[in-house]
Amino acid sequence: MKIVQRYSVLLLASLSLVGCYHARIDTGLAPSAQVVDIPFATSWIYGLVPPAAVDGAKECPNGVAIVETELSFVNSLVGAITFGIFTPMHIKVTCASGSMGMLESDSDEVLVSHAGSASDVREAVGQAAETAVREGKPVYLHFE
Repeated sequence: MKIVQRYSVLLLASLSLVGCYHARIDTGLAPSAQVVDIPFATSWIYGLVPPAAVDGAKECPNGVAIVETELSFVNSLVGAITFGIFTPMHIKVTCASGSMGMLESDSDEVLVSHAGSASDVREAVGQAAETAVREGKPVYLHFE
């Protein structure tokens, strides 16, 4: 009987650890010091009902540099206590600074019209690629 109890405790401990995860999305823009941090974003039924979206345009006027989501040990513990009905997650959004990040300030720019045809877009992408290879620096495609 004691062996069954030991294996039960070991199984429960193992299951509580498999729920932890961390995902990071880096947009390539230079990060700023402004961070939107939501340690207990509300999600329900093991995350099937996700938390409300973070309005990046409102919170970060220069855009978003990094988005991180995490199900920490504490979040998993709360989910286990509520049998997965309430499963909070940690969301952290780092806003972008005013700079263009990976793009150089002297980057060339190729304009593409929204009203242009598919061949116009292909031509603009080809022109941007040729310029990038020839000059060895990034080229910015600007859709207007």
